[in-house]
Amino acid sequence: MGASEGFSVGQIRETTHGDSDDLLTAGLGLRGLAGTLSPFADPAHPTAQELRRRAIQSSWRGIADLGRLGGFGTVYGTLPAVAGREFHAFARLPDARHPHRVLLQVPDHFDTTTRCLLVAPSSGSRGIYGAIAVAGAWGLPRGCAVVYTDKGTGSGYFDPADGTGTTLEGIRAPMGEAELEFSLPDAPTDAGIAVKHAHSGDQPERSWGQHVLQAARFGLAMLDRAFPSRAPFTAANTRIIAVGLSNGGGAVLRAAGEDVDGLLAGVVALEPNVYVAGRGRPLFDYATEAAVMLPAALGSPVFDGVPFARAGLAPPPGWALRGASLKAHGRLASFMPGGQATEALDALRASGWTQEALAVGASSTALDLWRAVTAAYASSYLRRGPADMPGGFSCMSLNAQGLPGPADARVKAAWWADGAGIPPGPGLALAGGTDVSLDPTLPGNLSLRQLWAGSEGDAVALRQAVDATAVNLPRDGLPVFVVHGTHDGLVPMAFSSEPYVQWLRASGRAPVFWKVPYAQHFDAFLSFPDFGDRHVPLLPFGYAALDRLWEHLTEGRALPEDALVNRTQPRGAGPLTAEHLGLH
Repeated sequence: MGASEGFSVGQIRETTHGDSDDLLTAGLGLRGLAGTLSPFADPAHPTAQELRRRAIQSSWRGIADLGRLGGFGTVYGTLPAVAGREFHAFARLPDARHPHRVLLQVPDHFDTTTRCLLVAPSSGSRGIYGAIAVAGAWGLPRGCAVVYTDKGTGSGYFDPADGTGTTLEGIRAPMGEAELEFSLPDAPTDAGIAVKHAHSGDQPERSWGQHVLQAARFGLAMLDRAFPSRAPFTAANTRIIAVGLSNGGGAVLRAAGEDVDGLLAGVVALEPNVYVAGRGRPLFDYATEAAVMLPAALGSPVFDGVPFARAGLAPPPGWALRGASLKAHGRLASFMPGGQATEALDALRASGWTQEALAVGASSTALDLWRAVTAAYASSYLRRGPADMPGGFSCMSLNAQGLPGPADARVKAAWWADGAGIPPGPGLALAGGTDVSLDPTLPGNLSLRQLWAGSEGDAVALRQAVDATAVNLPRDGLPVFVVHGTHDGLVPMAFSSEPYVQWLRASGRAPVFWKVPYAQHFDAFLSFPDFGDRHVPLLPFGYAALDRLWEHLTEGRALPEDALVNRTQPRGAGPLTAEHLGLH
């Protein structure tokens, strides 16, 4: 397959999968997905099949709550063994320097009469299977084909020290021996590890809508190849639904606004990272704000007893140290820790944060997610390589002892399967942006915040790059579902979904908006004690939205009304039940 519709695709790898390595769970089933990491016979040299199984497992574990109390497979969702074929390739957009992955999964029981194709961009910065828990779990058992795109992100890390990257099969190889997912031939050998989202120079976020539409066209072309006697597969005879979560949710909304050819029949966006110019707040803005201010706010009594709220802030009490640091920098006026915490909390609330979002956002503070995400995004927006990231950051490999040095060969061989697309991760650390004070991460966080708040140089360039990610209006009449948890602390609803839906309505569109009480951003976190007790998963509401959209498209059923899903309730210490979800 060569140039087509403004993009090109390289060699296509077609593989067949049965019960032992099926499309949905790679032969692991529910308990295998939730269990220990799938092993490699030779950890330093895993096979393509072993890497695929582990990549699917890691993608499931990073998105879904597969714990015994979580209800997956009993209260909602199914995980049958789905036999079928995969068509996997590197593709390129016209203005991108580096390839990205596209992959179509076609079940053997694909319905060639009621033709259905789901298009699923990865969440976060994940690799090609990053949306399998969202799209594959709903579509494959129903006889739909599912086409995935990594949207220019992924875990095909490149190591300038030895010139190795990742092949189409996920196996590490030197430049020149095979086509690599990502490589930087001119990077200094001591630059650290290069990751595609941060260091490709392509600023992939600006093209996420085009990645989704390109994947849809790839999916149609591969269906022609899979079923030549039933070809052609087109948007006129195949219902194409775009579905995504988080960054993937933002990508499908971007695609809806750029779909000039009318490819898409409907869109479902879960907790979308979407930016409406002049109405919402982009992720880089509120994430850099949270990275600086939220640690200081955690000293407020409103965070007493909140899970993870004060974990990871070292040395204790970290929130008091952040308050004192911000006072020294002239960013807080209060002299006492309690007053500093109140002042920081009031500032966050004044900028639009709800208490529900702040309480769950505290876990992102404890896990240092704000700094990791914004350091990578800053490098992407400014098109920097691994040797000149903004703020003095770098991605450093760690040896078997967890110290800076060449990565352990066994860990490095598993990067494609285990990595989440941005550092830190197995064998990787986010370095730089620190000092030797009692609040060591503050300098880097202030530097990143200044890139948003500054008025010259890199700050101007970064804001222009963010402006290029703003969403456009979808065509009139396109069914659009937006599903968001009221307790989302990473992509707060008030900054993303709410302004997007309000904008659509003010422009004459009629989206369906479901607000889900007690749902937050990471279903996978619900397996943690106490945290899971207070929340509900979001995935079942995404599946329900897909159900209703499918009924609308195939049976003409009216689209549902907006809903505050007010029957939802936290599961408590016991297992999740249907009553906790309140879905009918």
